[in-house]
Amino acid sequence: MPDWVPCLERRALGETGVEVRLGHDLLDDYLRFVAARCRPNTVLAAGFDLKVFFAFAGKDPAEVSTADVLEFITDQRAPRRGNVVRLDDGEAGLSARTIARRLSSLSGLFGYLTARGVVTASLVPSGPVTRRPAAGGGRRGRVPLIRTPRTLPRVLPPHEVIALLSALRTARDQAMVQAMLLGGLRRCEVLGLRLRDVQLADKRLFIAEGKGGHERIVPVAGRFFATLTGYLEHERPAGTATESVFVVLKGPGRGRPLTAAGVDEILRGARRRAGLGQATCHMLRHTCLTRLREAGMALEAVQAQAGHRSIESTRIYLHLADRWLAGEYHRAIDALEDELAGGPAGGR
Repeated sequence: MPDWVPCLERRALGETGVEVRLGHDLLDDYLRFVAARCRPNTVLAAGFDLKVFFAFAGKDPAEVSTADVLEFITDQRAPRRGNVVRLDDGEAGLSARTIARRLSSLSGLFGYLTARGVVTASLVPSGPVTRRPAAGGGRRGRVPLIRTPRTLPRVLPPHEVIALLSALRTARDQAMVQAMLLGGLRRCEVLGLRLRDVQLADKRLFIAEGKGGHERIVPVAGRFFATLTGYLEHERPAGTATESVFVVLKGPGRGRPLTAAGVDEILRGARRRAGLGQATCHMLRHTCLTRLREAGMALEAVQAQAGHRSIESTRIYLHLADRWLAGEYHRAIDALEDELAGGPAGGR
């Protein structure tokens, strides 16, 4: 057994940065390496994933074997709440996405330790070899060690959107929800907005805290800016030092930047008051992007609005935008049926 127990510690660096430690020199060095090239949420996720693994393995990083990793996968797939299973994939343990993310964190760590000469090779198996053609044109590819299901996110229908907006108690809360619902912003992008990022005259927002650190400028509906103006003029505490647009309005944290946990709590309360079963920040974003696609917005334009680096990430909205898909299908099938009607069978 190691003479240390992994203990996750985090410390804020400025308004957006974060320092994560686990109490082991090698792991802490790796987390510093991650922090220098990734966003704070990625650092926190890596720190938590490594804490879970080393609490399970009970070994020093240099003593871990591939067998330990495989045993960890088995443990993660074990039932967590009796015989309860998820409806989406029929599994009783942690979701495949969670396990895949934890393996990715482990793979990153052992790749780093390999480069430093602490271990001779990565201990995370990449999956069995298959004879199917690889994506790069090679003869062989690999079956993923953990298969993650491709699922479609849920979109809120109009009546639920109206109910949710009506249940929000402040202009601040309405502005945050409208930024996601009318602009397709991520939660982290809403929280990352600064006063200088608001381009009121052009009805646009400069997104400096996009996923992966990528910046973009996006248009947002005038309704959002009207709500935002009401919040800034009447609710945002005077003399607030932070540049963050959205801040805490009451209590000991008054005037400080709002946190992700704070946004989730606001949305949870509004959802409960509206009598809705589900309504998350990401669902609001998906609802916006889906409606834009249904309204005829080009897929490349939806990609730019969403801040996707690859258009493959945007193609999901071809599946979500059911009205658009139905219209395209019926337009094509009508032409096909007209051709068939004029053929030999149709002339009989």
